[in-house]
Amino acid sequence: MRFATLAANSHNTQPWTFTASANRIVIAPDFSRRCPAVDPDDHHLFVSLGCAAENLVLAASMLGLKANPVIEGDEIAIDLEVVASRATSPLAETITVRQSTRTAYDGRPVAAEALRVLESACREPGVSTIMLTDRARISNVADYVVRGNSAQMRDAAFMDELLHWLRFSEADAMATMDGLFSRCSGNPALPAWIARPLLGFFFTEKGEGKKYREQIESSAGIVVLAADASDKAHWIAVGRACQRFGLQATALGLKYAFINQPVEVAEMRSQFASFLDLGGRRPDIIMRFGTGPNLPNSLRRAPEQVMREMS
Repeated sequence: MRFATLAANSHNTQPWTFTASANRIVIAPDFSRRCPAVDPDDHHLFVSLGCAAENLVLAASMLGLKANPVIEGDEIAIDLEVVASRATSPLAETITVRQSTRTAYDGRPVAAEALRVLESACREPGVSTIMLTDRARISNVADYVVRGNSAQMRDAAFMDELLHWLRFSEADAMATMDGLFSRCSGNPALPAWIARPLLGFFFTEKGEGKKYREQIESSAGIVVLAADASDKAHWIAVGRACQRFGLQATALGLKYAFINQPVEVAEMRSQFASFLDLGGRRPDIIMRFGTGPNLPNSLRRAPEQVMREMS
């Protein structure tokens, strides 16, 4: 369960709860931690549950357990079965160090064999992977991201929600063990009473657009995940593929970060789908990747803080 809580999730809200018995763990959504402005249909929330489930499945194999996940309504029930031996896994070994590295990379390309390994890590029934390494296509994606970011920053509800999850100081981050801690994005930690009044001066639409463009242009490539259908089961499947991508990138010594604005802004989503020739399918997750620096890992609540009693 501790490994599961280290999974990727939107705004680091950690929108999950766990129940455990002798041979079963159930992951359920915590709707009190949903983000209605950026994620009105809970798409990212269920992708996050899929990410947590994938971590749990991989971690179980290292403990000599076979994990069999089944989707039951809004929940993921994972039955655990003892097997003959423990299995080593390079992906499981990176669970504790994987991070979403939201800073500029060094621009170096990734070798063709590494790209094949990354694409293979995303294989999941019902989920397609689109890998972009052409510089012109990457610039096209940057255009969509910058436009999406501008739309979000002009949305008062989005900005209020984002501000709710920002953690400016170590004290704020330690008090909640969640949210977007400034140092995890390469920004200085400041007391909230100083940072909040100054936010409008250094967190501007123009500045953020410039930052995103530079970060995307510094990346080796972009991967987009798109499911065959837009429902909770497929969103969970996207989450499992997404988590494996992040772990595989980490195992290869690469960094990655989410640039989901074109799928979060509803009026842009169909335009972005057309750009990718997805037909009627929804683009679910966008990630950039490349070689970059280490940043502090985000903080996570302990397993006992996300457990609920068996009914």
